[in-house]
Amino acid sequence: MAETIDVRVPNLGDFADIPVIEVLVKPGDVVAVEDPLVTLESEKATMEVPSPLAGTVASVAVHVGDKVSEGFTLLALAPANGAAAAPAPPAAPASTDAPPKTEPEAASESEPAAEPETQPQIDSGHASQSAVETAPAATPLPAPDAAPSGAVHASPAIRRFARELGVDLRAVRGSGPHERVTREDIQSFVQRTLAQKAVAPAGAPAGFEVLPWPKVDFARFGPIERVPLSRIRKLSGPNLARNWVMIPHVTNHDEADITELEAFRKELNAENPGAKVTLLAFVILAAVAALKAYPEVNSSLDGDALVLKHYYNVGFAADTPNGLVVPVLKAADTKGVLAIAAETSALAAKARESKLSLGDMQGATFTISSLGGIGGTSFTPIINAPEVAILGVSRSVLRPVWNGSAFVPRLILPLSLSYDHRVIDGALAARFNVALARILGDLRRAML
Repeated sequence: MAETIDVRVPNLGDFADIPVIEVLVKPGDVVAVEDPLVTLESEKATMEVPSPLAGTVASVAVHVGDKVSEGFTLLALAPANGAAAAPAPPAAPASTDAPPKTEPEAASESEPAAEPETQPQIDSGHASQSAVETAPAATPLPAPDAAPSGAVHASPAIRRFARELGVDLRAVRGSGPHERVTREDIQSFVQRTLAQKAVAPAGAPAGFEVLPWPKVDFARFGPIERVPLSRIRKLSGPNLARNWVMIPHVTNHDEADITELEAFRKELNAENPGAKVTLLAFVILAAVAALKAYPEVNSSLDGDALVLKHYYNVGFAADTPNGLVVPVLKAADTKGVLAIAAETSALAAKARESKLSLGDMQGATFTISSLGGIGGTSFTPIINAPEVAILGVSRSVLRPVWNGSAFVPRLILPLSLSYDHRVIDGALAARFNVALARILGDLRRAML
């Protein structure tokens, strides 16, 4: 057989021991460049590892259920005649369903608010938890069962998952090889614990005790159809639930007059035919200026300490055919509006094509979630732990505003800031939103 090359796991950011959930090829298969070879699933996304060159699969070194890390050999590939190895691209989030449709409102541009001209959107609803980082540990849950004595076998990802839920791994009985603890073991442990605490004793303090989820035979009342949840929703659902329960959310609503800003945006697009300057770029620019003025909003809670970040990475919710993801614009404070517009557009395109790497979705310090031109006047986005705030942007509307002598038409943009009340109080949130609205109303304030 011709000389073979090893195809290895590409850069996965800070992740290790990622499960292989699909092996898409077998020995003897002929593949082209960029054909998917295996599918990996981290806690944040599902990724396909593409072929770096055309050739024939000589051997496969992994199986479904194996855990791999960066540099791990996946398979051996015999290059086709004349084929040269291309640099291995980063693993990209894979399509999670067939047909690949998990959101009803899929769109094509990173536009966070409606404009007088026709505009597509990529942002809708609450920000995905694809970009969720490690949250502070909760109070450990009591153990209904005692785990076997000795060392606990669990991957770093599973240990992090247990910390996020406040689970003591020593209390969990592993079902994997050599009693290795899996994600399903932790989930089952939490479900059993909650079920045992469903009915709290009289006089017990209020906590997370809840009644069991109702069991209903829906078919008794009419025709039904069962549709499996997409993989992205399965991954993001537990994070959303955790963040909503563990973070005391409060939402401050305000409005920004963007009449002049919209006119300027149109001028920029007319002067730069090759560029598409969206309102999202201006919202990011203004948000960074407001974050600099109020650094607590750009922080994270770590135990009894507040981590103030001196960098500004802004995540933005992107609605794609495969589900909602959150690309992150790094070092937003070092970029002008044209650069921000170009980079967010490129990230949005990668998101729609399922080509975002894990690094593209990590490190956010603040997130913007927008309903764009879909509709609505305000909403409460869920905070992406360990961030302490998230900005929701609804559809802008033309409204008559009294200027002291007459009503004049002004374009008004609704802003909804959800914040962690453990870190940010109402006065600080209101001041941040007011500052943001002022900057959007007069971009010169961004230079102060």
